[in-house]
Amino acid sequence: MGREVSESCVDSLLTEIVSTYNNRFYANKPELAARRIEAIGYQVGHQLSERYTMERPRFSDHLEAIKFICKDFWSELFKKQIDNLKTNHRGTFVLQDNRFRWLSRISTDPSVENTESQDPSAAAESKASLATMHVYFPCGIIRGALSNLGIPCAVSADISNLPACSFVVRIKA
Repeated sequence: MGREVSESCVDSLLTEIVSTYNNRFYANKPELAARRIEAIGYQVGHQLSERYTMERPRFSDHLEAIKFICKDFWSELFKKQIDNLKTNHRGTFVLQDNRFRWLSRISTDPSVENTESQDPSAAAESKASLATMHVYFPCGIIRGALSNLGIPCAVSADISNLPACSFVVRIKA
């Protein structure tokens, strides 16, 4: 049996990483906080990919590697596969997770909290910003894993319909 970490510990660690980089280290520079959080995710993804592919032959093409990320890699991380994979067959892939666990506790509904201290639109914007900071880490994980598989890419996320999340992977030529 492999070594595992409690899901709640990983959730708490991610929350603390985002909070620390966003509010302490780079409080006035959110773009630097985002880059650093993504870089941490990149290292994690790179190392996990190494571990999960040790006994596999190299992938023959990009689609095969992306399918590995959607099925095996995602299952190891989240105990479920990606819900949907789309591609334009020109180097762009969209990985859809309809209930992304790391975003399931984040709400952009301003009525959920007491908003006496700020107007509802500011509260919603604050929560959307927080959710955005939380997706840099998994974007980094995906980019790091694919980089380790020999696929340079850029990864972004769309969180317009929480807790669903779409990861857009663009393969670099």
